[in-house]
Amino acid sequence: MRRRLPRPCEKGGANTGPSPVDQRKTGGKYHLICDGRGTSLKVIATAANVNEVTQTLALIDGIPPVAGRPDHPRRRPEALLGDKGYDFAPNRHELRQRRILPVISRRGDTNIEGLGKLRYVVEQTFALLHRFKRVAVRWERRNELHDAFAPLACSLIRWRRLKKAQT
Repeated sequence: MRRRLPRPCEKGGANTGPSPVDQRKTGGKYHLICDGRGTSLKVIATAANVNEVTQTLALIDGIPPVAGRPDHPRRRPEALLGDKGYDFAPNRHELRQRRILPVISRRGDTNIEGLGKLRYVVEQTFALLHRFKRVAVRWERRNELHDAFAPLACSLIRWRRLKKAQT
């Protein structure tokens, strides 16, 4: 049986949804987790209307092993920084069960002092990710193709940083 592919006249594709801030135009959004130096560890592409709270645990579970003691690499970070979009009591509880300290501003409260300086690292990584036109503007209608470009762009960013550090 042949799968039905979108016709050229059809807009969007799966994983696109109405944007809550851009006059309800269809689009997508990236959820990114990175280390303290801005090295991306996991990126997930979703529709624009998907809440950040739903992707928190998927990002944590997608982190590859990081450096630690020999033969015992750490699987998870010690702390998780996030903005108010990631504030959700069940996620905080789940993070504590996984021995991860949630440093997330609460909705309705003032921001945590100094969190903006730490969030800058993530925003800088998003800016580097959006320098790749295939990632910033979605041209593909098939999810498999679009979901492959974001990790590829993150790998190129990591490679460029390593190359720059060696010189």
